[in-house]
Amino acid sequence: MGTQIQAKAEQAALLAVDDIEVIYDGAILAVAGVSLRVPEGGIVALLGANGAGKSTTLKAVSGLVHADRAQISRGAVRFRGQNTAGLAANQLARQGIVHVLEGRHVFAHLTVEENLRTGGFLRKPSRAALQQGLERIYAWFPRLLAKRKTQAGLTSGGEQQMLAIGRALMTDPRLVLLDEPSMGLAPIIVEEIFEIVAQLNAREAVSFLIAEQNINVALRHASYGYIMENGRVAGEGEAAQLAAREDLRHFYLGRQQG
Repeated sequence: MGTQIQAKAEQAALLAVDDIEVIYDGAILAVAGVSLRVPEGGIVALLGANGAGKSTTLKAVSGLVHADRAQISRGAVRFRGQNTAGLAANQLARQGIVHVLEGRHVFAHLTVEENLRTGGFLRKPSRAALQQGLERIYAWFPRLLAKRKTQAGLTSGGEQQMLAIGRALMTDPRLVLLDEPSMGLAPIIVEEIFEIVAQLNAREAVSFLIAEQNINVALRHASYGYIMENGRVAGEGEAAQLAAREDLRHFYLGRQQG
């Protein structure tokens, strides 16, 4: 009976990370025994202080861990039931996993629209499909429409974060990995970005795994959360339950306000 229940849970999970261990340069243990689930159409928060292992976990899921001279040395990562641990990031992107890295990475000398087009090229769309994708992103991010001919490097931090997310959405993903989307942004912009994420999830069933230090905003929009500490999952639970736990706020997240 237990095996049947576990099998059904695996089928329901869009992403299943099982007991992974990640080692850098063949010797440095970055994360150990990390397991988590992202259900189809879910928003899951991965919480913890800087250096807790959140970014490494996301890179293990997206395949970008290989670019950091690291490898998954134990465990499995399954996306839509298939083990993806050995696949390259571009292959995973074609399968529907896209990673928005920490730090608002954009092509500074390209315009906003040129940046968005680079995301669309992954699936080799027709000209009409590419234009349709752009219009979809501009509908979600009106700020980008107003700045579409502006060089990305001349836009604000909030606009660059929106652009990085918009470019990721141009790949038509099933799962978006967001790494510290609130970092360095004004609270009003953070709220705007998370509200768009929530609407994308509700209206288009895009799933999100969000690594975030800001406990308040993350748990307000997620349905479930995992707490990471020293490369391990130290706790998990429904978002509302985690948000109510003052011990997590003090000991794991350093009294984050948001």
